[in-house]
Amino acid sequence: GGFGNKVGAYPGYICAAVASIVTGQPVKWVEDRMENLSTTAFARDYHMTTEIAATKEGRVTGLRVHILADHGAFDACADPSKWPAGFSNIVTGSYDFPVAHLSVDGVYTNKAPGGVAYRCSFRVTEVAYAIERAMDIMAQKLGMDPVDFRIKNFIRREQFPYQSALGWEYDSGDYHAAMEKALAATDYRRLREEQKARQEAFRRGETRELMGIGVSFFTEIVGAGPSKNCDILGIAMFDSAEIRIHPTGRAIARMGSKSQGQGHETTWAQIIATEIGIPADDIVIEEGNTDTAPYGLGTYGSRSTPVAGAAIAMAARKNKAKAQMIAAYMLEVHEDDLEFDVDRFRVKGNPEAHKTMGQIAWAAYNRVPPGMEPGLEAVSYYDPPNMTYPFGAYVCVMDIDVDTGTHKVRRFYALDDCGTRINPMIIE
Repeated sequence: GGFGNKVGAYPGYICAAVASIVTGQPVKWVEDRMENLSTTAFARDYHMTTEIAATKEGRVTGLRVHILADHGAFDACADPSKWPAGFSNIVTGSYDFPVAHLSVDGVYTNKAPGGVAYRCSFRVTEVAYAIERAMDIMAQKLGMDPVDFRIKNFIRREQFPYQSALGWEYDSGDYHAAMEKALAATDYRRLREEQKARQEAFRRGETRELMGIGVSFFTEIVGAGPSKNCDILGIAMFDSAEIRIHPTGRAIARMGSKSQGQGHETTWAQIIATEIGIPADDIVIEEGNTDTAPYGLGTYGSRSTPVAGAAIAMAARKNKAKAQMIAAYMLEVHEDDLEFDVDRFRVKGNPEAHKTMGQIAWAAYNRVPPGMEPGLEAVSYYDPPNMTYPFGAYVCVMDIDVDTGTHKVRRFYALDDCGTRINPMIIE
């Protein structure tokens, strides 16, 4: 995604662009490493205090978190949230806390501007670390296996959609299944037995090497976002898409988002092809041209597919609905008597009577029903009703020499539930 320094717009970039416009010449902005570090933004300087209340049986009953957030000399990044703390209130994580309290104090310091997101969106990574570290410590205090403690307090599948104690509505999830799959893949219980045997051998003086097993579980909040709670300096964070189908049956889609190498062009074409049956090779994706592109708020924070991708799907469905009316007119049936099949509308019960999207596209410009406006194009502005909440389980196994500090990662297992995988090859 567009994490880190890539999200912000810095003075040098603006000056270079303006200089090029004024002079009519190409202008290149060059800076060395030190200049980049001192003039762009940083992240992560958060000091977090986490308290968990739990019963002796291991059931969590409350959470209290305080964060001291270093924002540097000033806020250089326009966070996509009405709150300067970003999405810190996802700190309850994957657990069913009945009550929770979060306070964040932002401070200015004499260093580079702060506030950007590295490796995840807008404070999600910081608070995921906070709650997972706290869950480990609480499990240790209770004398429980950290996995068992987590499983006991997971939000259950039947609780979704789930309203967190800090106000977010998690749409879906199956945390128990995800954790069980990670445990089975790593043979977790056997690893714990091996770890115990290694500790006993260490106490007997038979080895100077110990074994560490780390387990964590996360729930992110991404896909910004709903205008009801996400904005950049008052600008709503929805996205839009425009699809025009030509008389030849080929199409052009203009997007408000911009790919940075994630393969958006392939994904957008695939969505259109799936929705209305035009081959992906016959679809032109245009993005990055602010003179012609529709409204969009950019590529970062895992928002492109949930927001821009949804916009392009909805624009495709608008075209599909009009195409169905044209096909009904051409076949002299009611539109409810038609069904869509891959790349054509056919009469229910009589598949031989059909019209392909290519035929419909030509008719859209030459033979539309009386009273219908010619053409086949649509624009969709998609303001998502909610954020998205991907989740996952991680297991890490390490061997550590206690005398030298030498360590080796023996195994690292990651399980991520990212929702519907539109193009698995791009994801992998």
